[in-house]
Amino acid sequence: MAISMITFGVGLCYTGQLPFRRVTGETGRKQQRMAVVRAEGGGGGINPEIRKNEEKVVDSVVVTELSKNITPYCRCWRSGTFPLCDGSHMKHNKTNGDNVGPLLLKKQ
Repeated sequence: MAISMITFGVGLCYTGQLPFRRVTGETGRKQQRMAVVRAEGGGGGINPEIRKNEEKVVDSVVVTELSKNITPYCRCWRSGTFPLCDGSHMKHNKTNGDNVGPLLLKKQ
């Protein structure tokens, strides 16, 4: 089983199993493993230094070819519908004093 630990930015670390496929035994049976990713911020926050003077950091990108008018993508790694945002950042922000918010893709 492949285990990975990758550090990004200041005090932010993602750990978990990497997804992979392998062939086992003489039968050639394929097995697939899924990734388990956990975000750990130094001091409990996901956003250690970006735009801390704002109540919530939310960025928008205008895209011409989208099926919906607005599509929110998770940036707190807490969403139950990841990679889409389900609002889990609100509980995280309240608990940890953080200000992370979603990335909004907007249809032009």
